[in-house]
This record gives sequence, C-alpha cells and structure tokens, in this order.
Amino acid sequence: MILGIGLDVVSVDRLRRWKHIPGLFERFFSPKELDVALPRGEVGILSLAARFAAKEAFGKALGGGIRGFALKEIAVMNDKYGKPYMVLEGKAKEAFRASGASVIHISLTHEHDNALAVVVIER
Repeated sequence: MILGIGLDVVSVDRLRRWKHIPGLFERFFSPKELDVALPRGEVGILSLAARFAAKEAFGKALGGGIRGFALKEIAVMNDKYGKPYMVLEGKAKEAFRASGASVIHISLTHEHDNALAVVVIER
C-alpha cells in the first residue's frame, strides 16, 4: 500500500554555488555521500543535486516535509548495480518508522541544469 509520493526538482547551479561555501555540503549530506560524489567533479555535483532532491522528495512522501530531522540524516547511496537507495538515521529513521512505512522506492535523474527525484513510500 502506498503511503506517499514525493517529487522534487533542484537547480544544479544551486549546488555549484554551495561548493564554494565552507561547511554547507556537510550540513545537508552525509560524509559517505560526499566521499563518493566530490572526487567526481562536475558529475559529483549533478549527483549531489539529485540526492538533495531525493531528500526533499522523501519529506514530501512522508507528508510532513523535512521537520524534526536534518537532511544529512538521510543518505542516498547506490547499490552495486547503480540503483539508488536511502539509509536513514536518527530522527529521519524515527519519522519513517512512526509513519508505519516499510519500503522506500527512489528514482533520480539529472541534466546540466536540473536534477529530479521521485520517492514512493510503501507500508
């Protein structure tokens, strides 16, 4: 049973600007996400933009937005085949469990200007 669907779009230029603001990436992304993305240069920025969109879409799918937890408590990673998945920690994990949800589906895409994500949460 689907509990919620979230969709978000992020301007990639926004993340390009963040790159030059000390500590801002660390505010929104887990160390593991940054370790994977930042060495990849421009492709890594596209990846982070899509991951930021996924975090926002997750909040929309939960129905309450991003309240009560930090975005860096949500890590968007890829399995060995490239399929994205979410790792929740802290208050984000608590909010997910409290919603009665059990499964998260994610789809990410990006181009030069925009990154998009769709998140479906199921019970």
